[in-house]
Amino acid sequence: MKIITAAVVLSCMLIGQTFAQKNQTNQKKMNATEQKEHYTFTLSDKVVRKKVSFKNRYGIVLSGDYYLPKNKENEKLPALAISGPFGAVKEQSSGLYANQMAEKGFAVIAFDPSYTGESGGEPRNIASSDINTEDFSAAVDFLGLQKNVDRDKIGIIGICGFGGFALNATAIDKRVKAVATTSMYDMPRVSSKGYYDKMTQEERDKILKEMSLQRWKDAEKGSPEYGNSPNPNVLKGDEPQFVKDYFDYYKTPRGFHERSVNSNQAWTKTNGFSLMNIPILAYIKEISPRPLLLIAGENAHSRYFSEDVYKMAAEPKELMIIPNAVHVDLYDKTDIIPFDKLESFFRTYLK
Repeated sequence: MKIITAAVVLSCMLIGQTFAQKNQTNQKKMNATEQKEHYTFTLSDKVVRKKVSFKNRYGIVLSGDYYLPKNKENEKLPALAISGPFGAVKEQSSGLYANQMAEKGFAVIAFDPSYTGESGGEPRNIASSDINTEDFSAAVDFLGLQKNVDRDKIGIIGICGFGGFALNATAIDKRVKAVATTSMYDMPRVSSKGYYDKMTQEERDKILKEMSLQRWKDAEKGSPEYGNSPNPNVLKGDEPQFVKDYFDYYKTPRGFHERSVNSNQAWTKTNGFSLMNIPILAYIKEISPRPLLLIAGENAHSRYFSEDVYKMAAEPKELMIIPNAVHVDLYDKTDIIPFDKLESFFRTYLK
């Protein structure tokens, strides 16, 4: 298949759908008021869930769902912080993972990253190599203060783009005892170099110049402009398979959520400003001696990210390839996602 250039990548993944100011206002109202809850999965009858909030180091209030196994609310439990995919919300994949892992006996927080979903931060729908890494550490802060959590037994799961941020958070935050990723993306790498690192210097310069000039437009206007759709509203049929897969998750009842950037919103036109210039995996060897588990689909377009991280990381490390699976299969297909493996991994190393 013809490799997609970085310009197309950024239009597909980072610079989202035109997002009018009116829609921003509607979202703020939705975040501030009681709304009928919409989750893309069913809560287990063995699990309880409650809404929580906590601040990160920058003072941004993050919104999360705290999952606990029933009848164990007063026990000291191993705990997990989960977020992702990039552009998703806690009512999608991260919540599904939290639900499954709580059913297996873990205390779990699934959270919306800064500037997205129900979490705070203005303007809306921007990403940051630094702040999104910090969001994981803030979730660890939260877990360590819970009376039913053993703060010496805290791990992280990062999905898709938040797999990369999870690895970065684990490298710097020594409270995290083990980390696992599924369908991992290194967002700064793909933003700055394109898929398979095929971005040319000319393409990179063009994108950076456009974003640089956009800053003056935003400053003059007093608010950011939003770009094109991360995922098309209608498929023409000639899209790469991974774009069709994203559509099948984010744009259909399977995974659609009204607060998800990837379902019906957008990133700012300058969203790549941090991602394109602040790499996150320079210190990945410092995860060791804590263990690392990387899970990727055999047929996932993103598989190479996990394979490259596996080569870069120090022991103990493990790479698990799921036969026949594509990238989004590891978002929500509970018959494919290896939850038993995740349980045994964290049971072994959260000690």
